[in-house]
Amino acid sequence: MPELPSETVHVPLGDRAYDIHIGPDLLSRSGALIAPLLRRPRVAVITDENVAALHLDSLRTGLAAEGIAMEALILPPGEATKSWAQLTRCVEWLLEQKIERKDVVLAFGGGVIGDLAGFAAAILRRGVRFVQLPTSLLAQVDSSVGGKTGINSPHGKNLVGAFHQPSLVLADTAVLGTLTERDFLAGYGEVVKYGLLGDHQFFEWLEANAARAAAGDMEARISAVTRSVQMKAAIVARDETEEGERALLNLGHTFCHALEAATGYSDRLLHGEGVAIGCALAFELSARLGLCAQEDPSRLRAHLRDMGMKVDLSDIPGALPDADGLIALMGQDKKVSDGKLTFILAREIGQAFITSDVPRDVLHRLLTDALATRL
Repeated sequence: MPELPSETVHVPLGDRAYDIHIGPDLLSRSGALIAPLLRRPRVAVITDENVAALHLDSLRTGLAAEGIAMEALILPPGEATKSWAQLTRCVEWLLEQKIERKDVVLAFGGGVIGDLAGFAAAILRRGVRFVQLPTSLLAQVDSSVGGKTGINSPHGKNLVGAFHQPSLVLADTAVLGTLTERDFLAGYGEVVKYGLLGDHQFFEWLEANAARAAAGDMEARISAVTRSVQMKAAIVARDETEEGERALLNLGHTFCHALEAATGYSDRLLHGEGVAIGCALAFELSARLGLCAQEDPSRLRAHLRDMGMKVDLSDIPGALPDADGLIALMGQDKKVSDGKLTFILAREIGQAFITSDVPRDVLHRLLTDALATRL
């Protein structure tokens, strides 16, 4: 089989511009790709126990090929790591390593590590450079791109953070082969989101090809990641700090973040699973408001089911709050403005828009009906 070439997507942000490399075996080339950023041949790596066990030696070898030394801080896996305690641990460790403003921190892991390490880099010495090496599908297509960093609070998800763009992103698609099926499909929740919010043709491509990507076809995986990243990079370039259009990337997230809070940010519901359920709810809400045809939420739900994904609230194990409780959790979302919830709704697949004009009674009925399927 011929070697597949890597793809490169540029994020044009002036003096904060950077490239995203997408393809197999980028860890082995990491030294050559990162070396131009370095003033001295050493880096500090923040990762988690799962990624370290699988891939840290490969990264060390790739860096060593260019004479780059590394020290690594290995954290516990899971959403609970995006906390004040682990942020403090990261910052103090980086100071112990004598990381200077001209040095580079490597965020080596999924979305949790990328958000946490990126935030630590943002506040260390008022900002040091960092490189994203995302190891999950979700991180490769979403959280590693665009400069959002942060941690969770008891009040809600991602409520503490900063915009801090990476200097480089290396999305090694070969690493995706070590994901569990559940983790890969959770990441797919963010992939399908891009087709739903702005590219009907991409959604059609996913209907035809996503099963191949899930089964391990590398060409399909590179294509899915590249198109997702192209869409996010274009939106970020137009609206870096989410003053307007970038909020479209939150399709499904108002519901998702409430569901994550309701399940205690635990493995009862992975983020991408919540996004998929949230997208299905957002399209159903759109249909109930007469914004899109009922065929659209039905088509989306059918595709998610075909992929073996969570689609309904009944797919979430354990108890959930009632409709009023879920709406209260939505009120803690960081997208609330003047006390009003912000939703991303759709006129059809590929045409999403931002609105705060959602009648509470329609939202309440939607959630009540969705919860009734759990009985």
